[in-house]
Amino acid sequence: MMDTNVAPCPKCGQRNAKKINFTWWGGALGPRLSNHVKCNNCGTAYNGTTGNYNTMFIIMYTIAILVIGVVVFAVIFGGS
Repeated sequence: MMDTNVAPCPKCGQRNAKKINFTWWGGALGPRLSNHVKCNNCGTAYNGTTGNYNTMFIIMYTIAILVIGVVVFAVIFGGS
């Protein structure tokens, strides 16, 4: 399905991409925050708004989730 509202793929230049609803790194929320799409032509995943790869967003998102997890763990189990 062709979506002209999606930026061209950074690898092949096509605009034929599908939104990704779930990923291992971001669950259901991460791909929505980063407008993560996958090119139907070559399979490259990228930001559908900017046309750039989401690598830096994925790294920052993963670090933020880990920090939040450590803080929550410390609050729950480190209070005694």
